[in-house]
This record gives sequence, structure tokens and C-alpha cells, in this order.
Amino acid sequence: MSGPETPASAALPAAELYRTSINVEWIDYNGHLRDAYYGLIFSEATDALMDRLGIDAPYRQRTRNTLYTVEMHINYLQEVHQSDTVTVGVRILDSDAKRMLVGMELTSPRRPAPAATAELMLLHVHQGETPATVPFPTQIAQAIEQFREDWPGALAGPGSRRMEIRRRT
Repeated sequence: MSGPETPASAALPAAELYRTSINVEWIDYNGHLRDAYYGLIFSEATDALMDRLGIDAPYRQRTRNTLYTVEMHINYLQEVHQSDTVTVGVRILDSDAKRMLVGMELTSPRRPAPAATAELMLLHVHQGETPATVPFPTQIAQAIEQFREDWPGALAGPGSRRMEIRRRT
């Protein structure tokens, strides 16, 4: 797992994998983005990460393997308004044979600091009659490692509770 956040590692850019404007239907009575739509935006960014790593529609159709989100923590740091266009930066903070711990930062051009951050635990699953976890194939594991090398660093912002991949000894 990545070490404690340091100003130097947090300042490194994340891979900007997803960008969206904010739909008027996503805005609450206060004029801010509803909390559920942060989850939608982070979910769409997860799909973009899957495509980047080769866990795309053809892979899923051919292998019946996909990623399940088994845990997500969101920190709401600043308001997002209907006039905003937001970008999600992504880092893979840790991984093992079947899991990825992913950090995401939702930013807006209006502010330099993230408006929200998310940590997601993603699990590689074969969708058979009874879904079961399966190791990443070599090509996907290599893509995960390359992504981690290309976009190192820690998640910016606070964490409500640190998620981690526990190693069995």
C-alpha cells in the first residue's frame, strides 16, 4: 500500500480519465450537486479506468470477468454547482492478484483543490452461475502495474477511514 500522504506525492497529477458537465437534474434544493451523483460520477470514472486497463466490453463479453465495487468512501470537500464541468483524476493506490484500491479526485476548473475524493476497493469477479473472484490475467495485471508507475502518488484530501489490502501471511 502507498505510504502516508506527503505533500510531494499528493501534488503529483492523477490520470484524468473522466470529464462531465453537471446535469440540472443532479442539483439539490441548495443549488449543489446531490451526494448520490458524486457516486455516479465516480462510477463512470471506474468504467473509464476499466477501459484503460483492458477490462473493456470485449474483455467482459469474452471472459465473463468484470470488476465489482465492494467498498467506496467519498469525502465531500467543496460544493459543485450546475455550471461546473468536473474532471476525475484516478490513481491505483494498491493492488494484488484480484483487487485494486483506487483513489479518485473530482476537480473543477473553478478551484485548484479537489471538490471530492473517493477510495474504491474493486474486486475482479467471474460472472458465472455463482460469481467468484478470479486473478487478473497477466496482461491486465501488467496494465495495472504500468498505470501505477505512470500515475504514482497518494490520494489528495482526507480519508474518513483508510482502506487497505490486507496481506495474508
